[in-house]
Amino acid sequence: MERAVTYSVAQRVDPREPEVAGKFYATAQARGVMGIREMAERIQQACTVTRADTMAVLTALEDVVSDGLQGGEIVRLGELGSLQISLSGKGAVSAEEYHDSLITKARILFRPGTTLKNAISNLSFQRVNVKTTKTDEEEETDGAGV
Repeated sequence: MERAVTYSVAQRVDPREPEVAGKFYATAQARGVMGIREMAERIQQACTVTRADTMAVLTALEDVVSDGLQGGEIVRLGELGSLQISLSGKGAVSAEEYHDSLITKARILFRPGTTLKNAISNLSFQRVNVKTTKTDEEEETDGAGV
């Protein structure tokens, strides 16, 4: 696979000044999706572990990461990066008046580690035409029967 990030160019209007013509910006265009099976194949080719063993480890990793986040832990994945829960919500006048129902949203923060920071430090880019993308639901069903 070619090692260049593909992008298209799209005009964006500043919502604070909708009457002003928008400027043109790059938008990353994915070449495809790498699922867990593809990762297992690539890992198998890079070392002596079988694809089945790799699938077992990657599947277990999903469970362990999920459990760690649900338990309030920061999950560090070596030099790959770390995952942590972040909360959003409404404020209270005092700490004593604060209660759980004021929390409106939890999200997962990813902080890239050295490996990923280095991976994007010297990227090359290739301009492509705008392409239509599948919805998340279509992508999930594409790999379901494999």
